[in-house]
Amino acid sequence: SMLAVYAIALTAISLGMAVFRFLYRYTVFGVSRSIELSFRNRFYAHLQKLSVNYFNSHKTGDLMAHTTNDINNVTTAAGQGIVFAIDSLMIPIVAIAMMWSTAGFRLTLASSSPLILLSVTVVFFMKIMQNTVRKQQEAFSNLTETARENFSGIRVIKAFVQERKEIEKFERANSENKKANLKFVRLMSLMFPSVMAISSFSFVIALWYGGSLVINGSLSLGGFVAFNTYLGMLIWPVTAIGWIANIFQRGSVSLRRINVILDEKPEIEDESTDSAANAAVGPRERGQGDAPAGSMAAGPRESEGAPVGGPAEPGKIPDAGMPEPAVEFRGLTFSYPGAAAPALENISVSIGKGKTLAIVGRTGSGKTTLISLIPRLLSVPPGSLFIDGRDINSLPLSELRSSIGCVPQDTFLFSATIRENIDFYRGFSMDEIIWASKVARIYDNIDDFPDKFNTLVGERGVTLSGGQKQRIAIARAVLGSPSILILDDCLSAVDANTEAEILKDLKEIMKQRTSIIISHRVSAVKDADGIIVLEDGKITQSGSHETLLKQDGYYAELYRKQLLAEQIEEA
Repeated sequence: SMLAVYAIALTAISLGMAVFRFLYRYTVFGVSRSIELSFRNRFYAHLQKLSVNYFNSHKTGDLMAHTTNDINNVTTAAGQGIVFAIDSLMIPIVAIAMMWSTAGFRLTLASSSPLILLSVTVVFFMKIMQNTVRKQQEAFSNLTETARENFSGIRVIKAFVQERKEIEKFERANSENKKANLKFVRLMSLMFPSVMAISSFSFVIALWYGGSLVINGSLSLGGFVAFNTYLGMLIWPVTAIGWIANIFQRGSVSLRRINVILDEKPEIEDESTDSAANAAVGPRERGQGDAPAGSMAAGPRESEGAPVGGPAEPGKIPDAGMPEPAVEFRGLTFSYPGAAAPALENISVSIGKGKTLAIVGRTGSGKTTLISLIPRLLSVPPGSLFIDGRDINSLPLSELRSSIGCVPQDTFLFSATIRENIDFYRGFSMDEIIWASKVARIYDNIDDFPDKFNTLVGERGVTLSGGQKQRIAIARAVLGSPSILILDDCLSAVDANTEAEILKDLKEIMKQRTSIIISHRVSAVKDADGIIVLEDGKITQSGSHETLLKQDGYYAELYRKQLLAEQIEEA
């Protein structure tokens, strides 16, 4: 009858343990996945807040490794690590209590004494492991970046027949990853046998000391067998400490790596809430009597611009009754971090509402840097750039950038449909998207595609030609009628006739907003209200097309070369 009671009790205990373990494991793993979800969202959102310059100095593959591998390590520590840590804590407590009640205090203390040495050993290995895990994860990041860069540049690699070199480059990165992992494996392979060896001393002590107690009659044979059973239950969680230490060490190193990025402060941020509230409001918050729809609110002008229409000093734009400036540079000097010389120096130029400024210059003269300051993609020195008379640093970033339509030099399309690339999550109607595509002279091309606007463009727009990608980017920029339109050499991939047609359609649009055009073609800039020539970050010439042709400088030389090239083509 007692055997039946014991059997039922053991069954109930086993079932109870099974239900309890399921509940607490499901809870812990569920919490760890919630942490992963929140952590990854927070990390990604933080990356979106960082300034463009941060991504110029950090590898994409490394950031991808942080987003995937490092966060996975933190999740594993918060889930699997916690579960095994609880097991390794609860089971030894119960086992030691049962060992004590079964064989007494002395045998229990003697058999457990190797655990002190075991603890010291685990701490020693954890200190060594920290640096090894860090190098292992850095090697993985480098491997990820090598693969990403190869896939992104696969067309260039094939064009120059450099597959073998790229394979060798990947093999070197893979070899370094293997070495870093082998160092970690070697450390773990040394730690686990050490932990097992130290743990086995507990059985040696139990056999020698417990056996002598049995011989002396101080301990029954049944008690000795039970004691060894409980000791076996104690040893497994203790030997698992090394594995648990590995999980938490990986999570700890990954967490530190992630925190380094989370501690990064954006170089470009909005000013205080009070300042932002007093700054210019966006077009949707404006009432009657304010600036025209589609432009930012006008503020009091602090200085008058130079006139347009006749010869002007370098750095001054000629003027023929220019209205209030929408964009004004006042003695702006800008340097990239760590640069020996400024990229832009003493730039002073005003662009009135509804006027067009053209910027020409040799490669590397600072053209793209100059227009990157307007949406504050780069940090603008205070008091050097004004929008509608207000210091650009006082304008909320979201409102400033939503008022600017920009077509960058390096056209980027997402792996989505043409419609999604033009609309870009802004919720415009199909009629508005068609209108923008017609302005950019891409509608006919899209209409020829089998899926029309639902055509997938592939990664970075790989299925489209360079000119098609540029025109889709133009459609994206003009959609929504931004108050400032920036075209950064965005017609370089289209032929002269298509360029003329696009500019003709854009001309009416540009009359209603402040526009800036960067181009190496005189045909694209000659009708601008004002033209400046940049050389080594300085304005060396400024004026209208006719004015600059009369001057013996870079612009006149560029015009003569392009005119000669056209004559040769016609001949």
